[in-house]
Amino acid sequence: MDEAIQAFVDYVAIERGLSQNTVAAYARDLSQFAHYATGKGINSPEGLSEEVLAGFLEELQKAGMSPSSISRKLSAIKTFCKFACREGLITKDFTSGIETTKSALRLPSVLSIEEVSELLAQPDWRDPSGCRDKAMLEVLYATGIRVSELLSLRISDVNTSVGFLKCFGKGSKERIVPLGKVAIEYLERYLSTGRPKFARSGSSEFLFLTNRGRKMSRVGFWKLIKKYAAQAGITKNITPHTIRHSFATHLLQGGADLRSIQEMLGHANIATTQVYTHISREKLKQAYKKFHPRA
Repeated sequence: MDEAIQAFVDYVAIERGLSQNTVAAYARDLSQFAHYATGKGINSPEGLSEEVLAGFLEELQKAGMSPSSISRKLSAIKTFCKFACREGLITKDFTSGIETTKSALRLPSVLSIEEVSELLAQPDWRDPSGCRDKAMLEVLYATGIRVSELLSLRISDVNTSVGFLKCFGKGSKERIVPLGKVAIEYLERYLSTGRPKFARSGSSEFLFLTNRGRKMSRVGFWKLIKKYAAQAGITKNITPHTIRHSFATHLLQGGADLRSIQEMLGHANIATTQVYTHISREKLKQAYKKFHPRA
């Protein structure tokens, strides 16, 4: 159980880029739930169930905990179970039908087009490592794929002559995503001059390799993005997901329809994609307040 919770904490801290306070709150709430479950003889995520969760929530109520605190703990458990199901730690998310108190919509952080350009300009593509980093960032922004999908790409998943890549998203669902000409240019350059420098005898067929010829980790890629963001002078908190959000927002602002964006992002439900319409509305409001004489 502890290993599963630690994997989740790493995920929300690194891939989702949540604040230290939020990550710490998740860790505390899940440790409390795990302690309760252990007391019931459950030592791994597979043993968790709706009944165990109901007992835990009932115990919190008996202890006099406020409804808002209970709702926060339930939200943490739901997020954890969603992650555990996606990672194959549990076979079914038993919390999917449980409602929590709805909170205000929190819009994802995005970069401006200028900030993305600055970020993508940082890697030195003449150096093998820089060539790889440049290709990774260009592919990420060109496709909007998840970082886990990016790092799992194999050479055979990319067709630069046609301009598409194949990736496997949540639930191992396959989708085809178009590649832009700039991403194709740097991807081909990496394949011809960068990757051969890292490939070793017996190296895997993963597209992006570390300097030691291995598949790059999420933490490793997150550190690269942080480094290049600092070099670009970007003060926003940037994670790989920030680039995915920026991809979708810039497409919507450019006139792309939600259905197309949904398809490229691999969202099962278009309601998930609709968050980007809220981002556009916020920008409209900001522009109105800034430029209208009677705003």
